[in-house]
Amino acid sequence: MGGNQTSVTEFLLVGFPLSPRMQLLLFGLFSVFYAFTLLGNGVILGLISLDSKLHTPMYFFLSQLATVDIAYACNTVPQMLVNLLSPAQPISFAGCVTQTFLFLTFALTECLLLVAMSYDRYVAICLPLRYSTIMSWRVCVTLAVASWTSGLLLALVHLLLLLPLPFCGPQQVNHFFCEILAVLKLACADTHLNKVMVLAGAVSVLVGPLSAVVVSYSHILWTALRIQSAEGRQKAFSTCSSHLCVVGLFYGTAMIMYVGPQHGDPQEQKKYLLLFHSLFNPMLNPLIYSLRNREVNAALRRRLGKGRPS
Repeated sequence: MGGNQTSVTEFLLVGFPLSPRMQLLLFGLFSVFYAFTLLGNGVILGLISLDSKLHTPMYFFLSQLATVDIAYACNTVPQMLVNLLSPAQPISFAGCVTQTFLFLTFALTECLLLVAMSYDRYVAICLPLRYSTIMSWRVCVTLAVASWTSGLLLALVHLLLLLPLPFCGPQQVNHFFCEILAVLKLACADTHLNKVMVLAGAVSVLVGPLSAVVVSYSHILWTALRIQSAEGRQKAFSTCSSHLCVVGLFYGTAMIMYVGPQHGDPQEQKKYLLLFHSLFNPMLNPLIYSLRNREVNAALRRRLGKGRPS
């Protein structure tokens, strides 16, 4: 970093310009949401690791998603809570860049994990007799490692393009964390290449994977509709409905943020969209899976039953 000519050594996160009373209210509310995020995803991880009936490819990928959601929330929410409680708290240049890199890594990894989960559901419903052969543990681990590695490498590209930029003021990042587009606005140099790479990366990891998810679920829908028994159709749909809810929430907000048309100055609206993306999505994911999944509910009852005194 010796050649990046950075004269700004710290940034100020603007966050949400609200009254002190409203900021205190949001601090309490978001603290509860953050606690539920950690608790919900922690319970999912605990159940999957402790209950042998959940040691299947589907729940292996769900454990990976829960891990990403915990990391995702831990990267952005604590800084936001600090700023709500004590506004205008500075964040160092290194801390800001690290936060940007980690956010991109976790977001990109989740995009790819959701594709792997949709492929798992496709094989389970469309090719049930070959499921155990196709979705072997070796394949599952390979898909998970590939998702994490690809997310890391793609985020590293953005980091290497960001570090050489000079930052000479202003210091205020118009966001509640160091989001890459908000940080690029403060650079004292041409950031056209950076923005093109952000758009290209968003298209490649959002539009491409979402297309793969749509194709997978088109085959799943066609196969499910041909199942003769109503019970069989219901079982096929129930195993996929939770994943579809998560895909819709994640990809919907992400595509509006990074792929949608940029008319006017939508910064404030997108700030709240990204709040939903960073705080509410990780909190809702375990709720969606636990409330709509019989096996997770059954595993939770078994663990609670073992914990009660006889």
